[in-house]
Amino acid sequence: MKFEINSLSSDCKARAGRITCAHGEILTPIFMPVGTIGSVKGVDVNVLKTEVKAQIILGNTYHLYLRPGTEIIRKAGGIQKFNSWNKPMLTDSGGFQVYSLGKIRKITEEGCTFRSHIDGSLHKFTPESVIDTQRLIGADIIMAFDECTPYPCDYKYAKNSLKITSQWLKRCADRFASTSPVYDYQQSLFPIVQGSVYDDLRKQACEDVLQYDTDGYALGGLSVGEPTERMYEITDLCTSVLPKEKPRYLMGVGTPQNLLECIALGIDMFDCVMPTRNGRNAMLFTSEGTINMRNRKWADDFSPVDENGTAWVDKIYTKAYLRHLFVSQELLALEIASIHNLAFYLELVRQAREHILQGDFLQWKNVMVEKLSRRL
Repeated sequence: MKFEINSLSSDCKARAGRITCAHGEILTPIFMPVGTIGSVKGVDVNVLKTEVKAQIILGNTYHLYLRPGTEIIRKAGGIQKFNSWNKPMLTDSGGFQVYSLGKIRKITEEGCTFRSHIDGSLHKFTPESVIDTQRLIGADIIMAFDECTPYPCDYKYAKNSLKITSQWLKRCADRFASTSPVYDYQQSLFPIVQGSVYDDLRKQACEDVLQYDTDGYALGGLSVGEPTERMYEITDLCTSVLPKEKPRYLMGVGTPQNLLECIALGIDMFDCVMPTRNGRNAMLFTSEGTINMRNRKWADDFSPVDENGTAWVDKIYTKAYLRHLFVSQELLALEIASIHNLAFYLELVRQAREHILQGDFLQWKNVMVEKLSRRL
């Protein structure tokens, strides 16, 4: 994988870059739609390419391991051939999903034993098995296995958790180095920086991952309930330690405002379920603020869904019609809202890149964050 920086902001840490990997190029900063089981909920791959203009999507190791299973994906020739997405993909290691299982999982230094949320069957993830699974899935970028700390958690818990994540990372790196890709292209391993909300642990984690000189680095364990300002402070701290010449990926973040603020702090890659999940619940993100499409005020508003939108759904459907679909519980509403929100997120990071290149990102960002915070 190759990463080049095309432009740096003069008044913040924002940068515009280009990632080149086996399945194509990714212009950064970039948002990755979440395709947990290999598909972005309710959105066809052609729509993702032509309307959403996605450059890379994310899949999840935990979910793909359980269903359809790695043998099916291997027989298909890898995840991109299985889901007909012939562009770059990233797979999360499943650490966050295992964390979210709560009482039906047990974490030790060896790995994590858990019960499937599908049928209750017993499974075990180790750093080695997670690397093997991601080799079989075949994403361009794969993540090291980590423990995601909850918020809040005390210092002792966070320190012990970071010790386990550090041990797991070494085992992941060793396994990655001792194995070859299953398919005819190279993969890149990203470590995940943990440490909860404790500055010294985060700094320690950043310094620890640097010894592996991987193609990029991720920040995990944020956007799990901590105050937003604390998330920004931790992100700022980490991007000050992580190398400038490698891409930085902030996992699971977040709102449009979060994206812009964290781009200013030096983040290059994002993913979040918010555009599709909130869209399915009638929340639309727009350049003028957020809209609740169930509100009575839209019942006879025959203006386009979003006059500034870039997707075809923004132009051909009206707010009144989309509200009607939501109130009627019509599935088409979920599809329209998901396409709109994803296209908005991708357009937002495209504009962010453009303003970084132009040299006026910070001024533009400050104006946009205020507008994005409105409730229409």
